[in-house]
Amino acid sequence: MNNRSLSHIRVLDFGHYLAGPLVGMMLADLGAEVIRIDPPSGPKWHDPAFDMLSRGKRALTLDLKTEVGRDAAYELVRRADVVIENFRPGVMKRLGLGSELLRQVNPDIISLSLPGFASSDPEFAGLAAWEAVIAARTGQFTDMGLNRRLMGINPSFTPLGLASAYGAAFGAMSVLFALTARERMGGEHIEVPLASALLEGLVYNCEQIEDYPERYKSPRELELERRAREGLPNDLSFAELSEFLDPFYRTYTCADGRGFYIVSCSIVNHPQRVLEVLGLGDLLKELPDFDVYVDRADWPADWALRSYPVGKHDRKRLSDAMKAAFLTRPSHEWETLFGEAKAPATAQRSTAEWLADKHALASGLVVELDDPRYGRMRQMGNVAWLAGDQAAMNKTAGPEPDDFRGALAAVLAEPPKTPTGGHGTGGWLDGMKVLDLTNVIAGPTIGSTLVRFGARVTLVQPVQPSVDPWNAVVFGLHAQRGKESVLLDLRSEKGREALWRLVAKADVITMNGTDQQREALGLSETRLAETNPRLILVQLDAWGGPRSGPKSDHLGYDDLAQAATGVMTRFGGGPETPEEHAHFGTIDALTGHCACVALGAALERLRLTGKGGIARASLAAAGEMIQAQFMYDFDGRLAFDEPSGREARGWGPFYRCYAAADRWMFFAAPTERETALARVPELSDLVGSDTDMEAALSSRFAQRPAAHWARAFAGGSAGVTPLGSLHDTRDEGLHLESDGGIDICKATFRAVRHDHHPMGRWVDLVAPNAVRAEKAQITIPGPAPKYGQNTRTILAGLGYDDAEIQNMIDTGAASESWSERYLPE
Repeated sequence: MNNRSLSHIRVLDFGHYLAGPLVGMMLADLGAEVIRIDPPSGPKWHDPAFDMLSRGKRALTLDLKTEVGRDAAYELVRRADVVIENFRPGVMKRLGLGSELLRQVNPDIISLSLPGFASSDPEFAGLAAWEAVIAARTGQFTDMGLNRRLMGINPSFTPLGLASAYGAAFGAMSVLFALTARERMGGEHIEVPLASALLEGLVYNCEQIEDYPERYKSPRELELERRAREGLPNDLSFAELSEFLDPFYRTYTCADGRGFYIVSCSIVNHPQRVLEVLGLGDLLKELPDFDVYVDRADWPADWALRSYPVGKHDRKRLSDAMKAAFLTRPSHEWETLFGEAKAPATAQRSTAEWLADKHALASGLVVELDDPRYGRMRQMGNVAWLAGDQAAMNKTAGPEPDDFRGALAAVLAEPPKTPTGGHGTGGWLDGMKVLDLTNVIAGPTIGSTLVRFGARVTLVQPVQPSVDPWNAVVFGLHAQRGKESVLLDLRSEKGREALWRLVAKADVITMNGTDQQREALGLSETRLAETNPRLILVQLDAWGGPRSGPKSDHLGYDDLAQAATGVMTRFGGGPETPEEHAHFGTIDALTGHCACVALGAALERLRLTGKGGIARASLAAAGEMIQAQFMYDFDGRLAFDEPSGREARGWGPFYRCYAAADRWMFFAAPTERETALARVPELSDLVGSDTDMEAALSSRFAQRPAAHWARAFAGGSAGVTPLGSLHDTRDEGLHLESDGGIDICKATFRAVRHDHHPMGRWVDLVAPNAVRAEKAQITIPGPAPKYGQNTRTILAGLGYDDAEIQNMIDTGAASESWSERYLPE
């Protein structure tokens, strides 16, 4: 265990509830020594989930309100590398452990703060930032996707801890990047407001494009527009939604009654594979397919098989044929057949089923350990790991209270850390050269995230696009920001030669694909090490884990990870009515950020040993992370009874969406409960009464506007916030790029209207402000390039002369464009 990537790192974890402990668990899972600091009353959250998040840690009880407790904390800080906390802004400073004092005690300390809202935001900093308060104010519960909007359901509560998951990933990556740069830049204080991280994680749901072309709108979007135009209500039933679902992007029922979800649209050959597996290959003769990177006016038909969505006149007949085919086999047979055919799909499962799934257990996506409180326990596995790290599977149960007490004297006998950090400036990753071989959302998120910290990213895509413009260009407006783009045919000798020249110059390679796909590209561990032993490959896929499992080489996407790990059955209310969690990229963006965490661990190993290697993450692991508070099981576990379904509004009367007199709001008093009501004159009579509390509060809250209730509960640990929407949150923080001087450090929410975008249309994108570093520079990346726009410059930088470059373009080994327009219309 002492030779792992982070085994030399000591972390003091002051975290509570979800976000802080998640960061600590991620670092412990990568080998760090993590000491959980508890108050005399013990942890605030008594739950098996908290014990899971404490695995691999030790626990020390300190009374930080006493001089003895603070002095012990200072002595530990002198011998530590990282401090984590997720208190309200100002709490650590009041305890005598503010970031400035921490760096006086240890100039090399990296401190991470995870407040609910930005500490510098006068509007939100004082809110009681419970997970659902953050979600409600940001807009997570409002207009929850196209299905819910068409059914007229608003708001929709979900118990998923998205803000904490996104915040923890940003927090862990930034800590590791700051450690990598510590010798150059010294200690650092980092703030990651969870609400900022949430808006970044949901960026694809509030991206807005000027004069967005009709061709990219789904049938559901078009139906919403039609109903609004004609003044019709949004009142579809769940069954009626079927008419508007794409045949290659929906759930079907199998012979065993289980739902089977396919996401096989938008990629060349994926729809064909689906039809062939189903025995419907003859239909391919009747279906149009052609290059869609031209304007729609130039299309030979009204839709193409390789492009989402299927045309209106073929949608029903394809869906009907596929429904009938799926009823001929049980779901487990289809899962095997689809996996072998490389057609992305999966059976729908509940979280409990996923925790017992053969692949999840074999791959290490789910781990088993003996816990002294619960016996044999199954838990989520690592969300980031390094290939070949066998210890990633070895977990120790969360600690008993104060179990570190006996080791404290030995730690305090160690000499304090000697400051070694410099006083350099710039970004943590300045000078890093990244070769990006990814596509769609999750993979490209890695490179676009690294750009903000100073990396230079070169994006390689094929000469002929394999992904439709909806995925590659529309989503790429955010996912490909700040990169340079070259188009190469890697099947040609010249294209492969250029690739390996790029590899030789790179520090990091990113790719999204299975081990089989990596080997097919020639990127074996052996060849990479021979090319450059310091080279790091960051790889993410759908079903990968620290070990190989039956589905490790199956293909998959965000929604499939939702379906397999239980998100969709919970959100939809059961196995008969599964729904994708309503936000685009719910898991995609998080997986890209988890891959950055894995890279951070690999960079730390590289710094110490000079050894590169492969850093890993997967969609399925990130799917577990957003369900961390439920992702465990053991004999005798309480039922998986968290809120689910279309009518969910909260988790009991004290943690719930309520309609105020003017608008919806969220009320959160999960710990104070009736004590919070006692402080509010209009509600104090409900304390100790036998009334139905939810009904009573619904009636009382409806009598006054939301702002009144927000003032009434201000100042305590209970809180009220009006429900925001993602679009309103974006617009409230929107600044024009052409105005310059855009601040990404003070406000919780910031978005940018890129009003001189090379697309020729403005586009609104969330700013990269989830990570705020006290010293390191963090920048807003430039616009995503038109694919291929840098081909000549990049090839020239590899040593090719003008004649050679022209020959490569003429012979198809390279190209300068996929289309005439940036965004085909």
